[in-house]
Amino acid sequence: MLVIVLKNLASRVGIILVLALFLSKVGLFRKLVSKRNINLQDNIFLSIIFGLIGIIGTYTGIHLQGAIVNSRVIGVFVGGLLGGPLVGFLSGIIAGGHRFLIDIGGFTALACSLSTLTEGVMAGLLKRKFENSPYKISFALISGAFAEVIQMIIILLVAKPFPAAVELVKVIGIPMIVANGIGIAVFMAITDSIFKEIENEAVYQAQLALKIADRTLAYFRKGFNEDTARDTAHIIKIMTNIEAVAFTDTEQILAHVGIGEDHHLPGSIIKTNLTREALQSKKYIVANTEEEIGCDFHYCPLKSAIIVPIKEEDKIIGTLKLYKSKENSITKVETELALGLAQIFSTQIELSKIDYQRELLARSELKALQAQINPHFLFNAINTIVNLTRTKPDEARKLLLHLGHYFRKNFDQNIDEVDLYQEIEHINSYIEIEKARFGDKLEIEFDIEEGIDCKLPPLILQPLVENAIKHGVLGKIEGGKVEIIARENGIGTELIVRDNGVGIPRDKLECLFEDGCTKEGIGLKNVNERLINKYGSEYGLRLESEVDRGTIATMVIPKY
Repeated sequence: MLVIVLKNLASRVGIILVLALFLSKVGLFRKLVSKRNINLQDNIFLSIIFGLIGIIGTYTGIHLQGAIVNSRVIGVFVGGLLGGPLVGFLSGIIAGGHRFLIDIGGFTALACSLSTLTEGVMAGLLKRKFENSPYKISFALISGAFAEVIQMIIILLVAKPFPAAVELVKVIGIPMIVANGIGIAVFMAITDSIFKEIENEAVYQAQLALKIADRTLAYFRKGFNEDTARDTAHIIKIMTNIEAVAFTDTEQILAHVGIGEDHHLPGSIIKTNLTREALQSKKYIVANTEEEIGCDFHYCPLKSAIIVPIKEEDKIIGTLKLYKSKENSITKVETELALGLAQIFSTQIELSKIDYQRELLARSELKALQAQINPHFLFNAINTIVNLTRTKPDEARKLLLHLGHYFRKNFDQNIDEVDLYQEIEHINSYIEIEKARFGDKLEIEFDIEEGIDCKLPPLILQPLVENAIKHGVLGKIEGGKVEIIARENGIGTELIVRDNGVGIPRDKLECLFEDGCTKEGIGLKNVNERLINKYGSEYGLRLESEVDRGTIATMVIPKY
């Protein structure tokens, strides 16, 4: 009997899960479950949706011994986990109240109604723990099954006569605990796929932000004004589904493209209270209604907005605003897009102060932001090139080429291995820039055997050379020499970076690959970890050093 009931109930649970799959493709449902800030209206919508799912679970149930073996709890419990206590309570009222009304005075009508409400509230109270759990599906399975155990207890306590309640629980207890627990877990897995799809959309939006920033570099390098803001707003409008894009400074509108541009005129005083609030608070603000935006124009079509301050260093100089014509339509993905764009625009505006950066800004600084390249090197290189532009323009041009080659290699993130000679060429670009800065203080010698066939991880040698220069030879007043050696040794290719700089004290050398030992050792530690992860612990970085004599860094790239 138990097996028959379980099989029949499993087929009913399948109906609910098909409905869940359908809902996961509906835009309104996706937007409701993924919104960061859910208001009362959203909670009511969610309660109705999950309450109706509970009612469907009742109608698809199996009539048995004066009761209904059903999957009603799935909708109510999932609603509580996703929406919180209010959604759990309201959907429990809807589904539980319906169960009571269709069988007033029935054997289990009151018990099932109470248990449905109890399970909804229970799920709502578990929402925070569910969100923080690293094992969400298992959490949903276990908590859902436990909720059905509580339902069985309520039936035993409330349903009369008690012997009949006991017999009923013997028959339906295990099938409902198992089937509905699994149903809740699968429903949550389906909704979890929504969040994963949204995360993928967020990745796309991040890429889109970089593409927009790349196209706007030519404008914001000229400063933050009406012309550059208008051109940038047009680009954002064309490349996204945003219905209006605007920029302001701290007092007036610089540009407004899209709906509302008939009265949000460039040069006019800021019209929305929300913009003033964002400028004053120095924090981004999301508005979901026309009233929250606070435009003083009576028929303004702007209904939702995300407003993000734009900074120059620590000073707020204006805002970026993205608008939509429907209320509650700013999603998490669009919020992240606005935040990313504002951060990049702030960086671009700061960099607009630096002379002679046209080629560098387009090819280097945006990518430096993306790849988290050390900005000090970029700024020092720019300053060196600026100085040489006035005295040695030909040499400045060569350095620009080296800088462009250096950053192109740094940003080529999709290559697992490069040829040794490509790596050497990349290092040479870095060295030429540093030699331009430090002149005779820096001597470089390459000793590379001809015909070496070696593939190695990209950017594995450059940190060693950089460390030898920055923390080795340049630590001496007179400077010093760095040797870069490559030779075959039978088991692979031996690569050596040797300097005659200040050396590393023994106590630091012994802990260099440990966390928090020294800031100067971060690059070396990363190289060591990359080598070990790729080739094994026997191929880690080897360091020898003596104070005032210099340092030797050695790695072996095995042949496979």
